Amino acid sequence: MTLLSSRPSQPVEPGLLSRALEIAGRLANDATDVITATAGRGARPDTKDSPFDWVTDTDRILERHTRRVLTAEFPGIPVVGEEFGADLGADVAEYRWVVDPVDGTANYVAGVPWCAYSLALIDASGPVVGVVADPYRAQIYAAARGRGARANGQPVRLTDRYATTGAIVCTELSRSGPWPGMGGFIERAAAAHAGVRVLGSAALSIAQVALGHAAAAVLHSYHEWDVAGSVAMAIEAGAHVLDRRGEGTALPADGLLVAAPGVAEEVLGWWQETAA
Repeated sequence: MTLLSSRPSQPVEPGLLSRALEIAGRLANDATDVITATAGRGARPDTKDSPFDWVTDTDRILERHTRRVLTAEFPGIPVVGEEFGADLGADVAEYRWVVDPVDGTANYVAGVPWCAYSLALIDASGPVVGVVADPYRAQIYAAARGRGARANGQPVRLTDRYATTGAIVCTELSRSGPWPGMGGFIERAAAAHAGVRVLGSAALSIAQVALGHAAAAVLHSYHEWDVAGSVAMAIEAGAHVLDRRGEGTALPADGLLVAAPGVAEEVLGWWQETAA
């Protein structure tokens, strides 16, 4: 099996990078304050397609606030959000913002300390700037193309690993439950003496790879707004980002693997062998 290299990313005007990082970081701090103040305390969820696919007042409040700030600061760049959809022209714009105000809302509603705020600026090559707020650990993860990744201002650089034995591999359920082949994937990981964890936030699952806590994260399906912020971090930290064919692409159309380079091929093999 041969992993295919990523296409080169297009350059971005330095002033835009700096301004986007500044504003996104401010919004992530705002989200941290709101989430920590309200999690598990009388949230009133509405259901979507699944009883665990929650929409809360907090989701709506944070997305409205994010949209107001971004529209004021970047009036020519459309916003795409989980709760209120896409601004006009987002599908053809040079840049677009994508936001998930609470990734892991079921955990948030229950008071389980594992959810995130995710925001990214995207162009045709993938994430340009990404921030992820991890409120319960008081962490803000931030990355910009060519400028590296940081956790609360401290540089993050992935230390590679070359075996999955004893490692953690993250995945997430699909909207309808376990994804096709998920059971087989878990069995393959167990046979390699790795542990699979399903923690309830795609953004934080990918962040664990960038931080070196997990060897890999596999998302059989996902929404762009869930992962773009943490994918930016993973790329800048030195992780491989691949589609299910092993091709390097920042935001694949159908499934996503983020892994330490030394184990990417092995974990990709588990996924390819077991996924229907």
